[in-house]
Amino acid sequence: MSGGRLIDRVRGAQSRLRSTGTTGIPGAAGAIGGGGTLGQEFEQVKKDLHNELIESLDFEQVGNTPREELAQRLRSTLTERVEARQLPLNRMERERLVEEILDNILGLGPLEPLLRDPEVSDIMINGPRVVFVERKGRLMKTNVTFNDNKHLLQIIERIVAAVGRRVDEQNPMVDARMSDGSRFNAIIPPCALDGPCVSIRRFGTIPITAEDLVALGSCPRPILEVMRGAVRSRLNCIISGGTGSGKTTLLNVLSSFIPEGERIITIEDSAELQMQQNHVVRLETRPMNLEGRGEITQRDLVKNCLRMRPDRIILGEIRGGEAIDMLTAMNTGHDGSLATVHANNSRDALARFETMVGIGMPNMGDKSIRETIARALDVIIQQERLTDGSRRIMSVTEVTGMEGPVITTQDIFVFEQRTIDEHGKVRGAFRATGVRPRFSARLASNGIRLSPELFRFEMEV
Repeated sequence: MSGGRLIDRVRGAQSRLRSTGTTGIPGAAGAIGGGGTLGQEFEQVKKDLHNELIESLDFEQVGNTPREELAQRLRSTLTERVEARQLPLNRMERERLVEEILDNILGLGPLEPLLRDPEVSDIMINGPRVVFVERKGRLMKTNVTFNDNKHLLQIIERIVAAVGRRVDEQNPMVDARMSDGSRFNAIIPPCALDGPCVSIRRFGTIPITAEDLVALGSCPRPILEVMRGAVRSRLNCIISGGTGSGKTTLLNVLSSFIPEGERIITIEDSAELQMQQNHVVRLETRPMNLEGRGEITQRDLVKNCLRMRPDRIILGEIRGGEAIDMLTAMNTGHDGSLATVHANNSRDALARFETMVGIGMPNMGDKSIRETIARALDVIIQQERLTDGSRRIMSVTEVTGMEGPVITTQDIFVFEQRTIDEHGKVRGAFRATGVRPRFSARLASNGIRLSPELFRFEMEV
């Protein structure tokens, strides 16, 4: 956070304190228990100390002091004031009191403990009193709360202001990328009927590797070896799946197979990809401004990147008219491209492409659209989040061409769900279908020879 933004926040809080007796940034029940054992007395003490600290701050100190140094000074001041009050709190409770006040002044209030938790992958706020998180693939309700809609809205405004966005009744929906790379979405009243709603998709600082996928049971090694060969041999691969199925994670893993020395251009609505190579150009869309101008779409970026001499184009998610530009690029020398699409299976993914190409080229006939898709795409990898929270590759499908007006495909690998055990874990088996893919010849021409055993394996999980 810049010194200017923090000064603005302190000015506003001091103004509210003098006019109403409150900073307008009240304490909230924290992740440890909030209104439980410490209850109202704890919350009142927190509000009092918060107001005292806000009143004592001077703008010069806030503006000229690095954030970490300022946090340490405020922590020391707060600790002294807590000790001076001789509150009936143990050491852990005193530390919690200090940290929650600091989180409200310098950070994102009740969200801070969740953002610091490395096991939290998603945060979902359904109004000020209901906060869910996803940990290890499972959704669970937390005891984190905000005081009211106003408090939650203030936290939302802090987040969007930091990235130059705005949310209000005229613009009640907003997407943003937070400073740590997390994907942020908020929708507020009047569209959200039960109070402001927030979704935060977090991404680990250490990318998941191919070996991690094997260890997690998401992808067995034989499938991984075939995908590695496909990427290195510059096949065009699409990852299909639903929201939260792990498409971006798998896309990161597949992109890690791209050899060094190739120029990679990534295009995303909100930057999430974590490329490991040295020669990477990252492009991100831009929404229109408040006057309705200045929007830069994925389609604009796809068209522009073709003039930037890419060896590989990676599109975070194909969702509209950019599909035709991406397919055209794949068919005109930009092979080895990677992208994701929202679909429930490989046939649905092809149908989605038809729809999206139709959006971009409304005068193009159905057969021409399908021929373009069939020529461009080589492999569709279906990813799914199962009922136990695990993510698995459900199928690897080769696009083989056209038969009459129909795009033809063949499954190379599939996952078969067989049961759910007494612990709620999904049990099944990865297996090869016995079909040797036609692209094996292309891999062989690139010096990658696949063992016949890869296409006869079965592994229970």
